[in-house]
Amino acid sequence: MSKFHKKDYADELGKLQVELDRMTRWLQSTGKRLMVVVEGRDTAGKGGTIHAISERMNPRQCRVVALAKPSEREQSQWYFQRYVEHLPAAGEIVLFDRSWYNRAGVEKVMGFCTPEQTETFLKQAPIFEKQLVDDGILLFKYWLSVDQEEQEQRFAERLADPLKRWKLTSIDLKAREQYADYGKARDEMFAATHSKFSPWTVVDFNSQKRGRLNLIRHLLDRLPDQKVPEAKFTLPRLKSTPLRERFASAVKPIKGEYS
Repeated sequence: MSKFHKKDYADELGKLQVELDRMTRWLQSTGKRLMVVVEGRDTAGKGGTIHAISERMNPRQCRVVALAKPSEREQSQWYFQRYVEHLPAAGEIVLFDRSWYNRAGVEKVMGFCTPEQTETFLKQAPIFEKQLVDDGILLFKYWLSVDQEEQEQRFAERLADPLKRWKLTSIDLKAREQYADYGKARDEMFAATHSKFSPWTVVDFNSQKRGRLNLIRHLLDRLPDQKVPEAKFTLPRLKSTPLRERFASAVKPIKGEYS
């Protein structure tokens, strides 16, 4: 596979982000609710993809949900309960960086839940999602696929880069040895939760740049292409000369190193 040059990627992403902006205006004007679930193996590129989607959006309209390990109280709740409070309201888009599908993936493979809990989840997940869709939520589920050799290269890159080392956890290191088990768990999850009303879409992420562009293009193509007129603004000329900002004597601006 030929390398995707940074400039070409930036140009294509910029075009897609303009369409994403138009999509957000459509959501606002119609009151539609959009939810995107981004799942996949460790290092697949979930965070980068969500950032590419959301970076040009109004953070008051677009929310990213990446929940930490459940608390003791949350562990005693109905499994889906802590996700419900993060569902989108009218005009909003919510991006789940991992989701309730943790139960069918990392929790199952790493032994953080019982086989009975996994079985119950696989039965309830389609029912839960059917309720969301029947209520009008636009639900899209993406699985980011990456080969083991590519995954290993990314693990090594994270280990070598101090700015990426935070992405490595002890769970990631243990999971490296269970690539095949994760694949088996994924296939069982697909078999139980891939449906006409809430299908899975698999995207090749061995090239993260291509994967991001393909996922965003697919997402946009699944939504109505309805252009919403953009509000027009003008900046009237000031009647007086703009003033230079000044501060009280007790408050001094720093003398920046990069001035």
